[in-house]
Amino acid sequence: MSAAEEILDIVDEQDRVVGRSPRGAAYAEGLRHRCAFIEVRDAEGRVFVHRRTPTKLVYPSFYDVFVGGVVGAGESYDDAALREAEEELGVSGLPRPEFLFKFLSDDGAGRSWWSAVYQVRCELPVRPQAEEIDWHAFLTDEEVERRLAEWEWTPDGLAAYERLKAHRSAGRDGRGRR
Repeated sequence: MSAAEEILDIVDEQDRVVGRSPRGAAYAEGLRHRCAFIEVRDAEGRVFVHRRTPTKLVYPSFYDVFVGGVVGAGESYDDAALREAEEELGVSGLPRPEFLFKFLSDDGAGRSWWSAVYQVRCELPVRPQAEEIDWHAFLTDEEVERRLAEWEWTPDGLAAYERLKAHRSAGRDGRGRR
């Protein structure tokens, strides 16, 4: 099955399932769906950064500080986060990513999707999925910040990254409490 044929749950403003649609149609029609964003850090605390392949349906050849993707029909955010992280990193046996927060993303053109943000430490050797990732490196937080002005980043990943920084500076735990 191609990525465009993957079936997604379509959700409302409260993240309740209201239908199902193939991914390609959901994107084309701007149907609200679910996504998981996973920040991956190595044993030294560096962030996994990558450039998406030019064949991606959305934001081809853009850089991202998250691995992740859409949540499949009937799949939980937690299961999607683990599946997507293992697939994109090319690993198995990754610890279950830790949920941090969820928000309704908006592209400014009337399309929106629910985004769940996670974090995970990966101490395994990564072999990124060639169909998803063109280039990768583990960068320090300072290196990531320097590259923000230099590279073309996925807008949704950049929005999630800014929210993650605000979340951490507010001193919140994974459930939104101090």
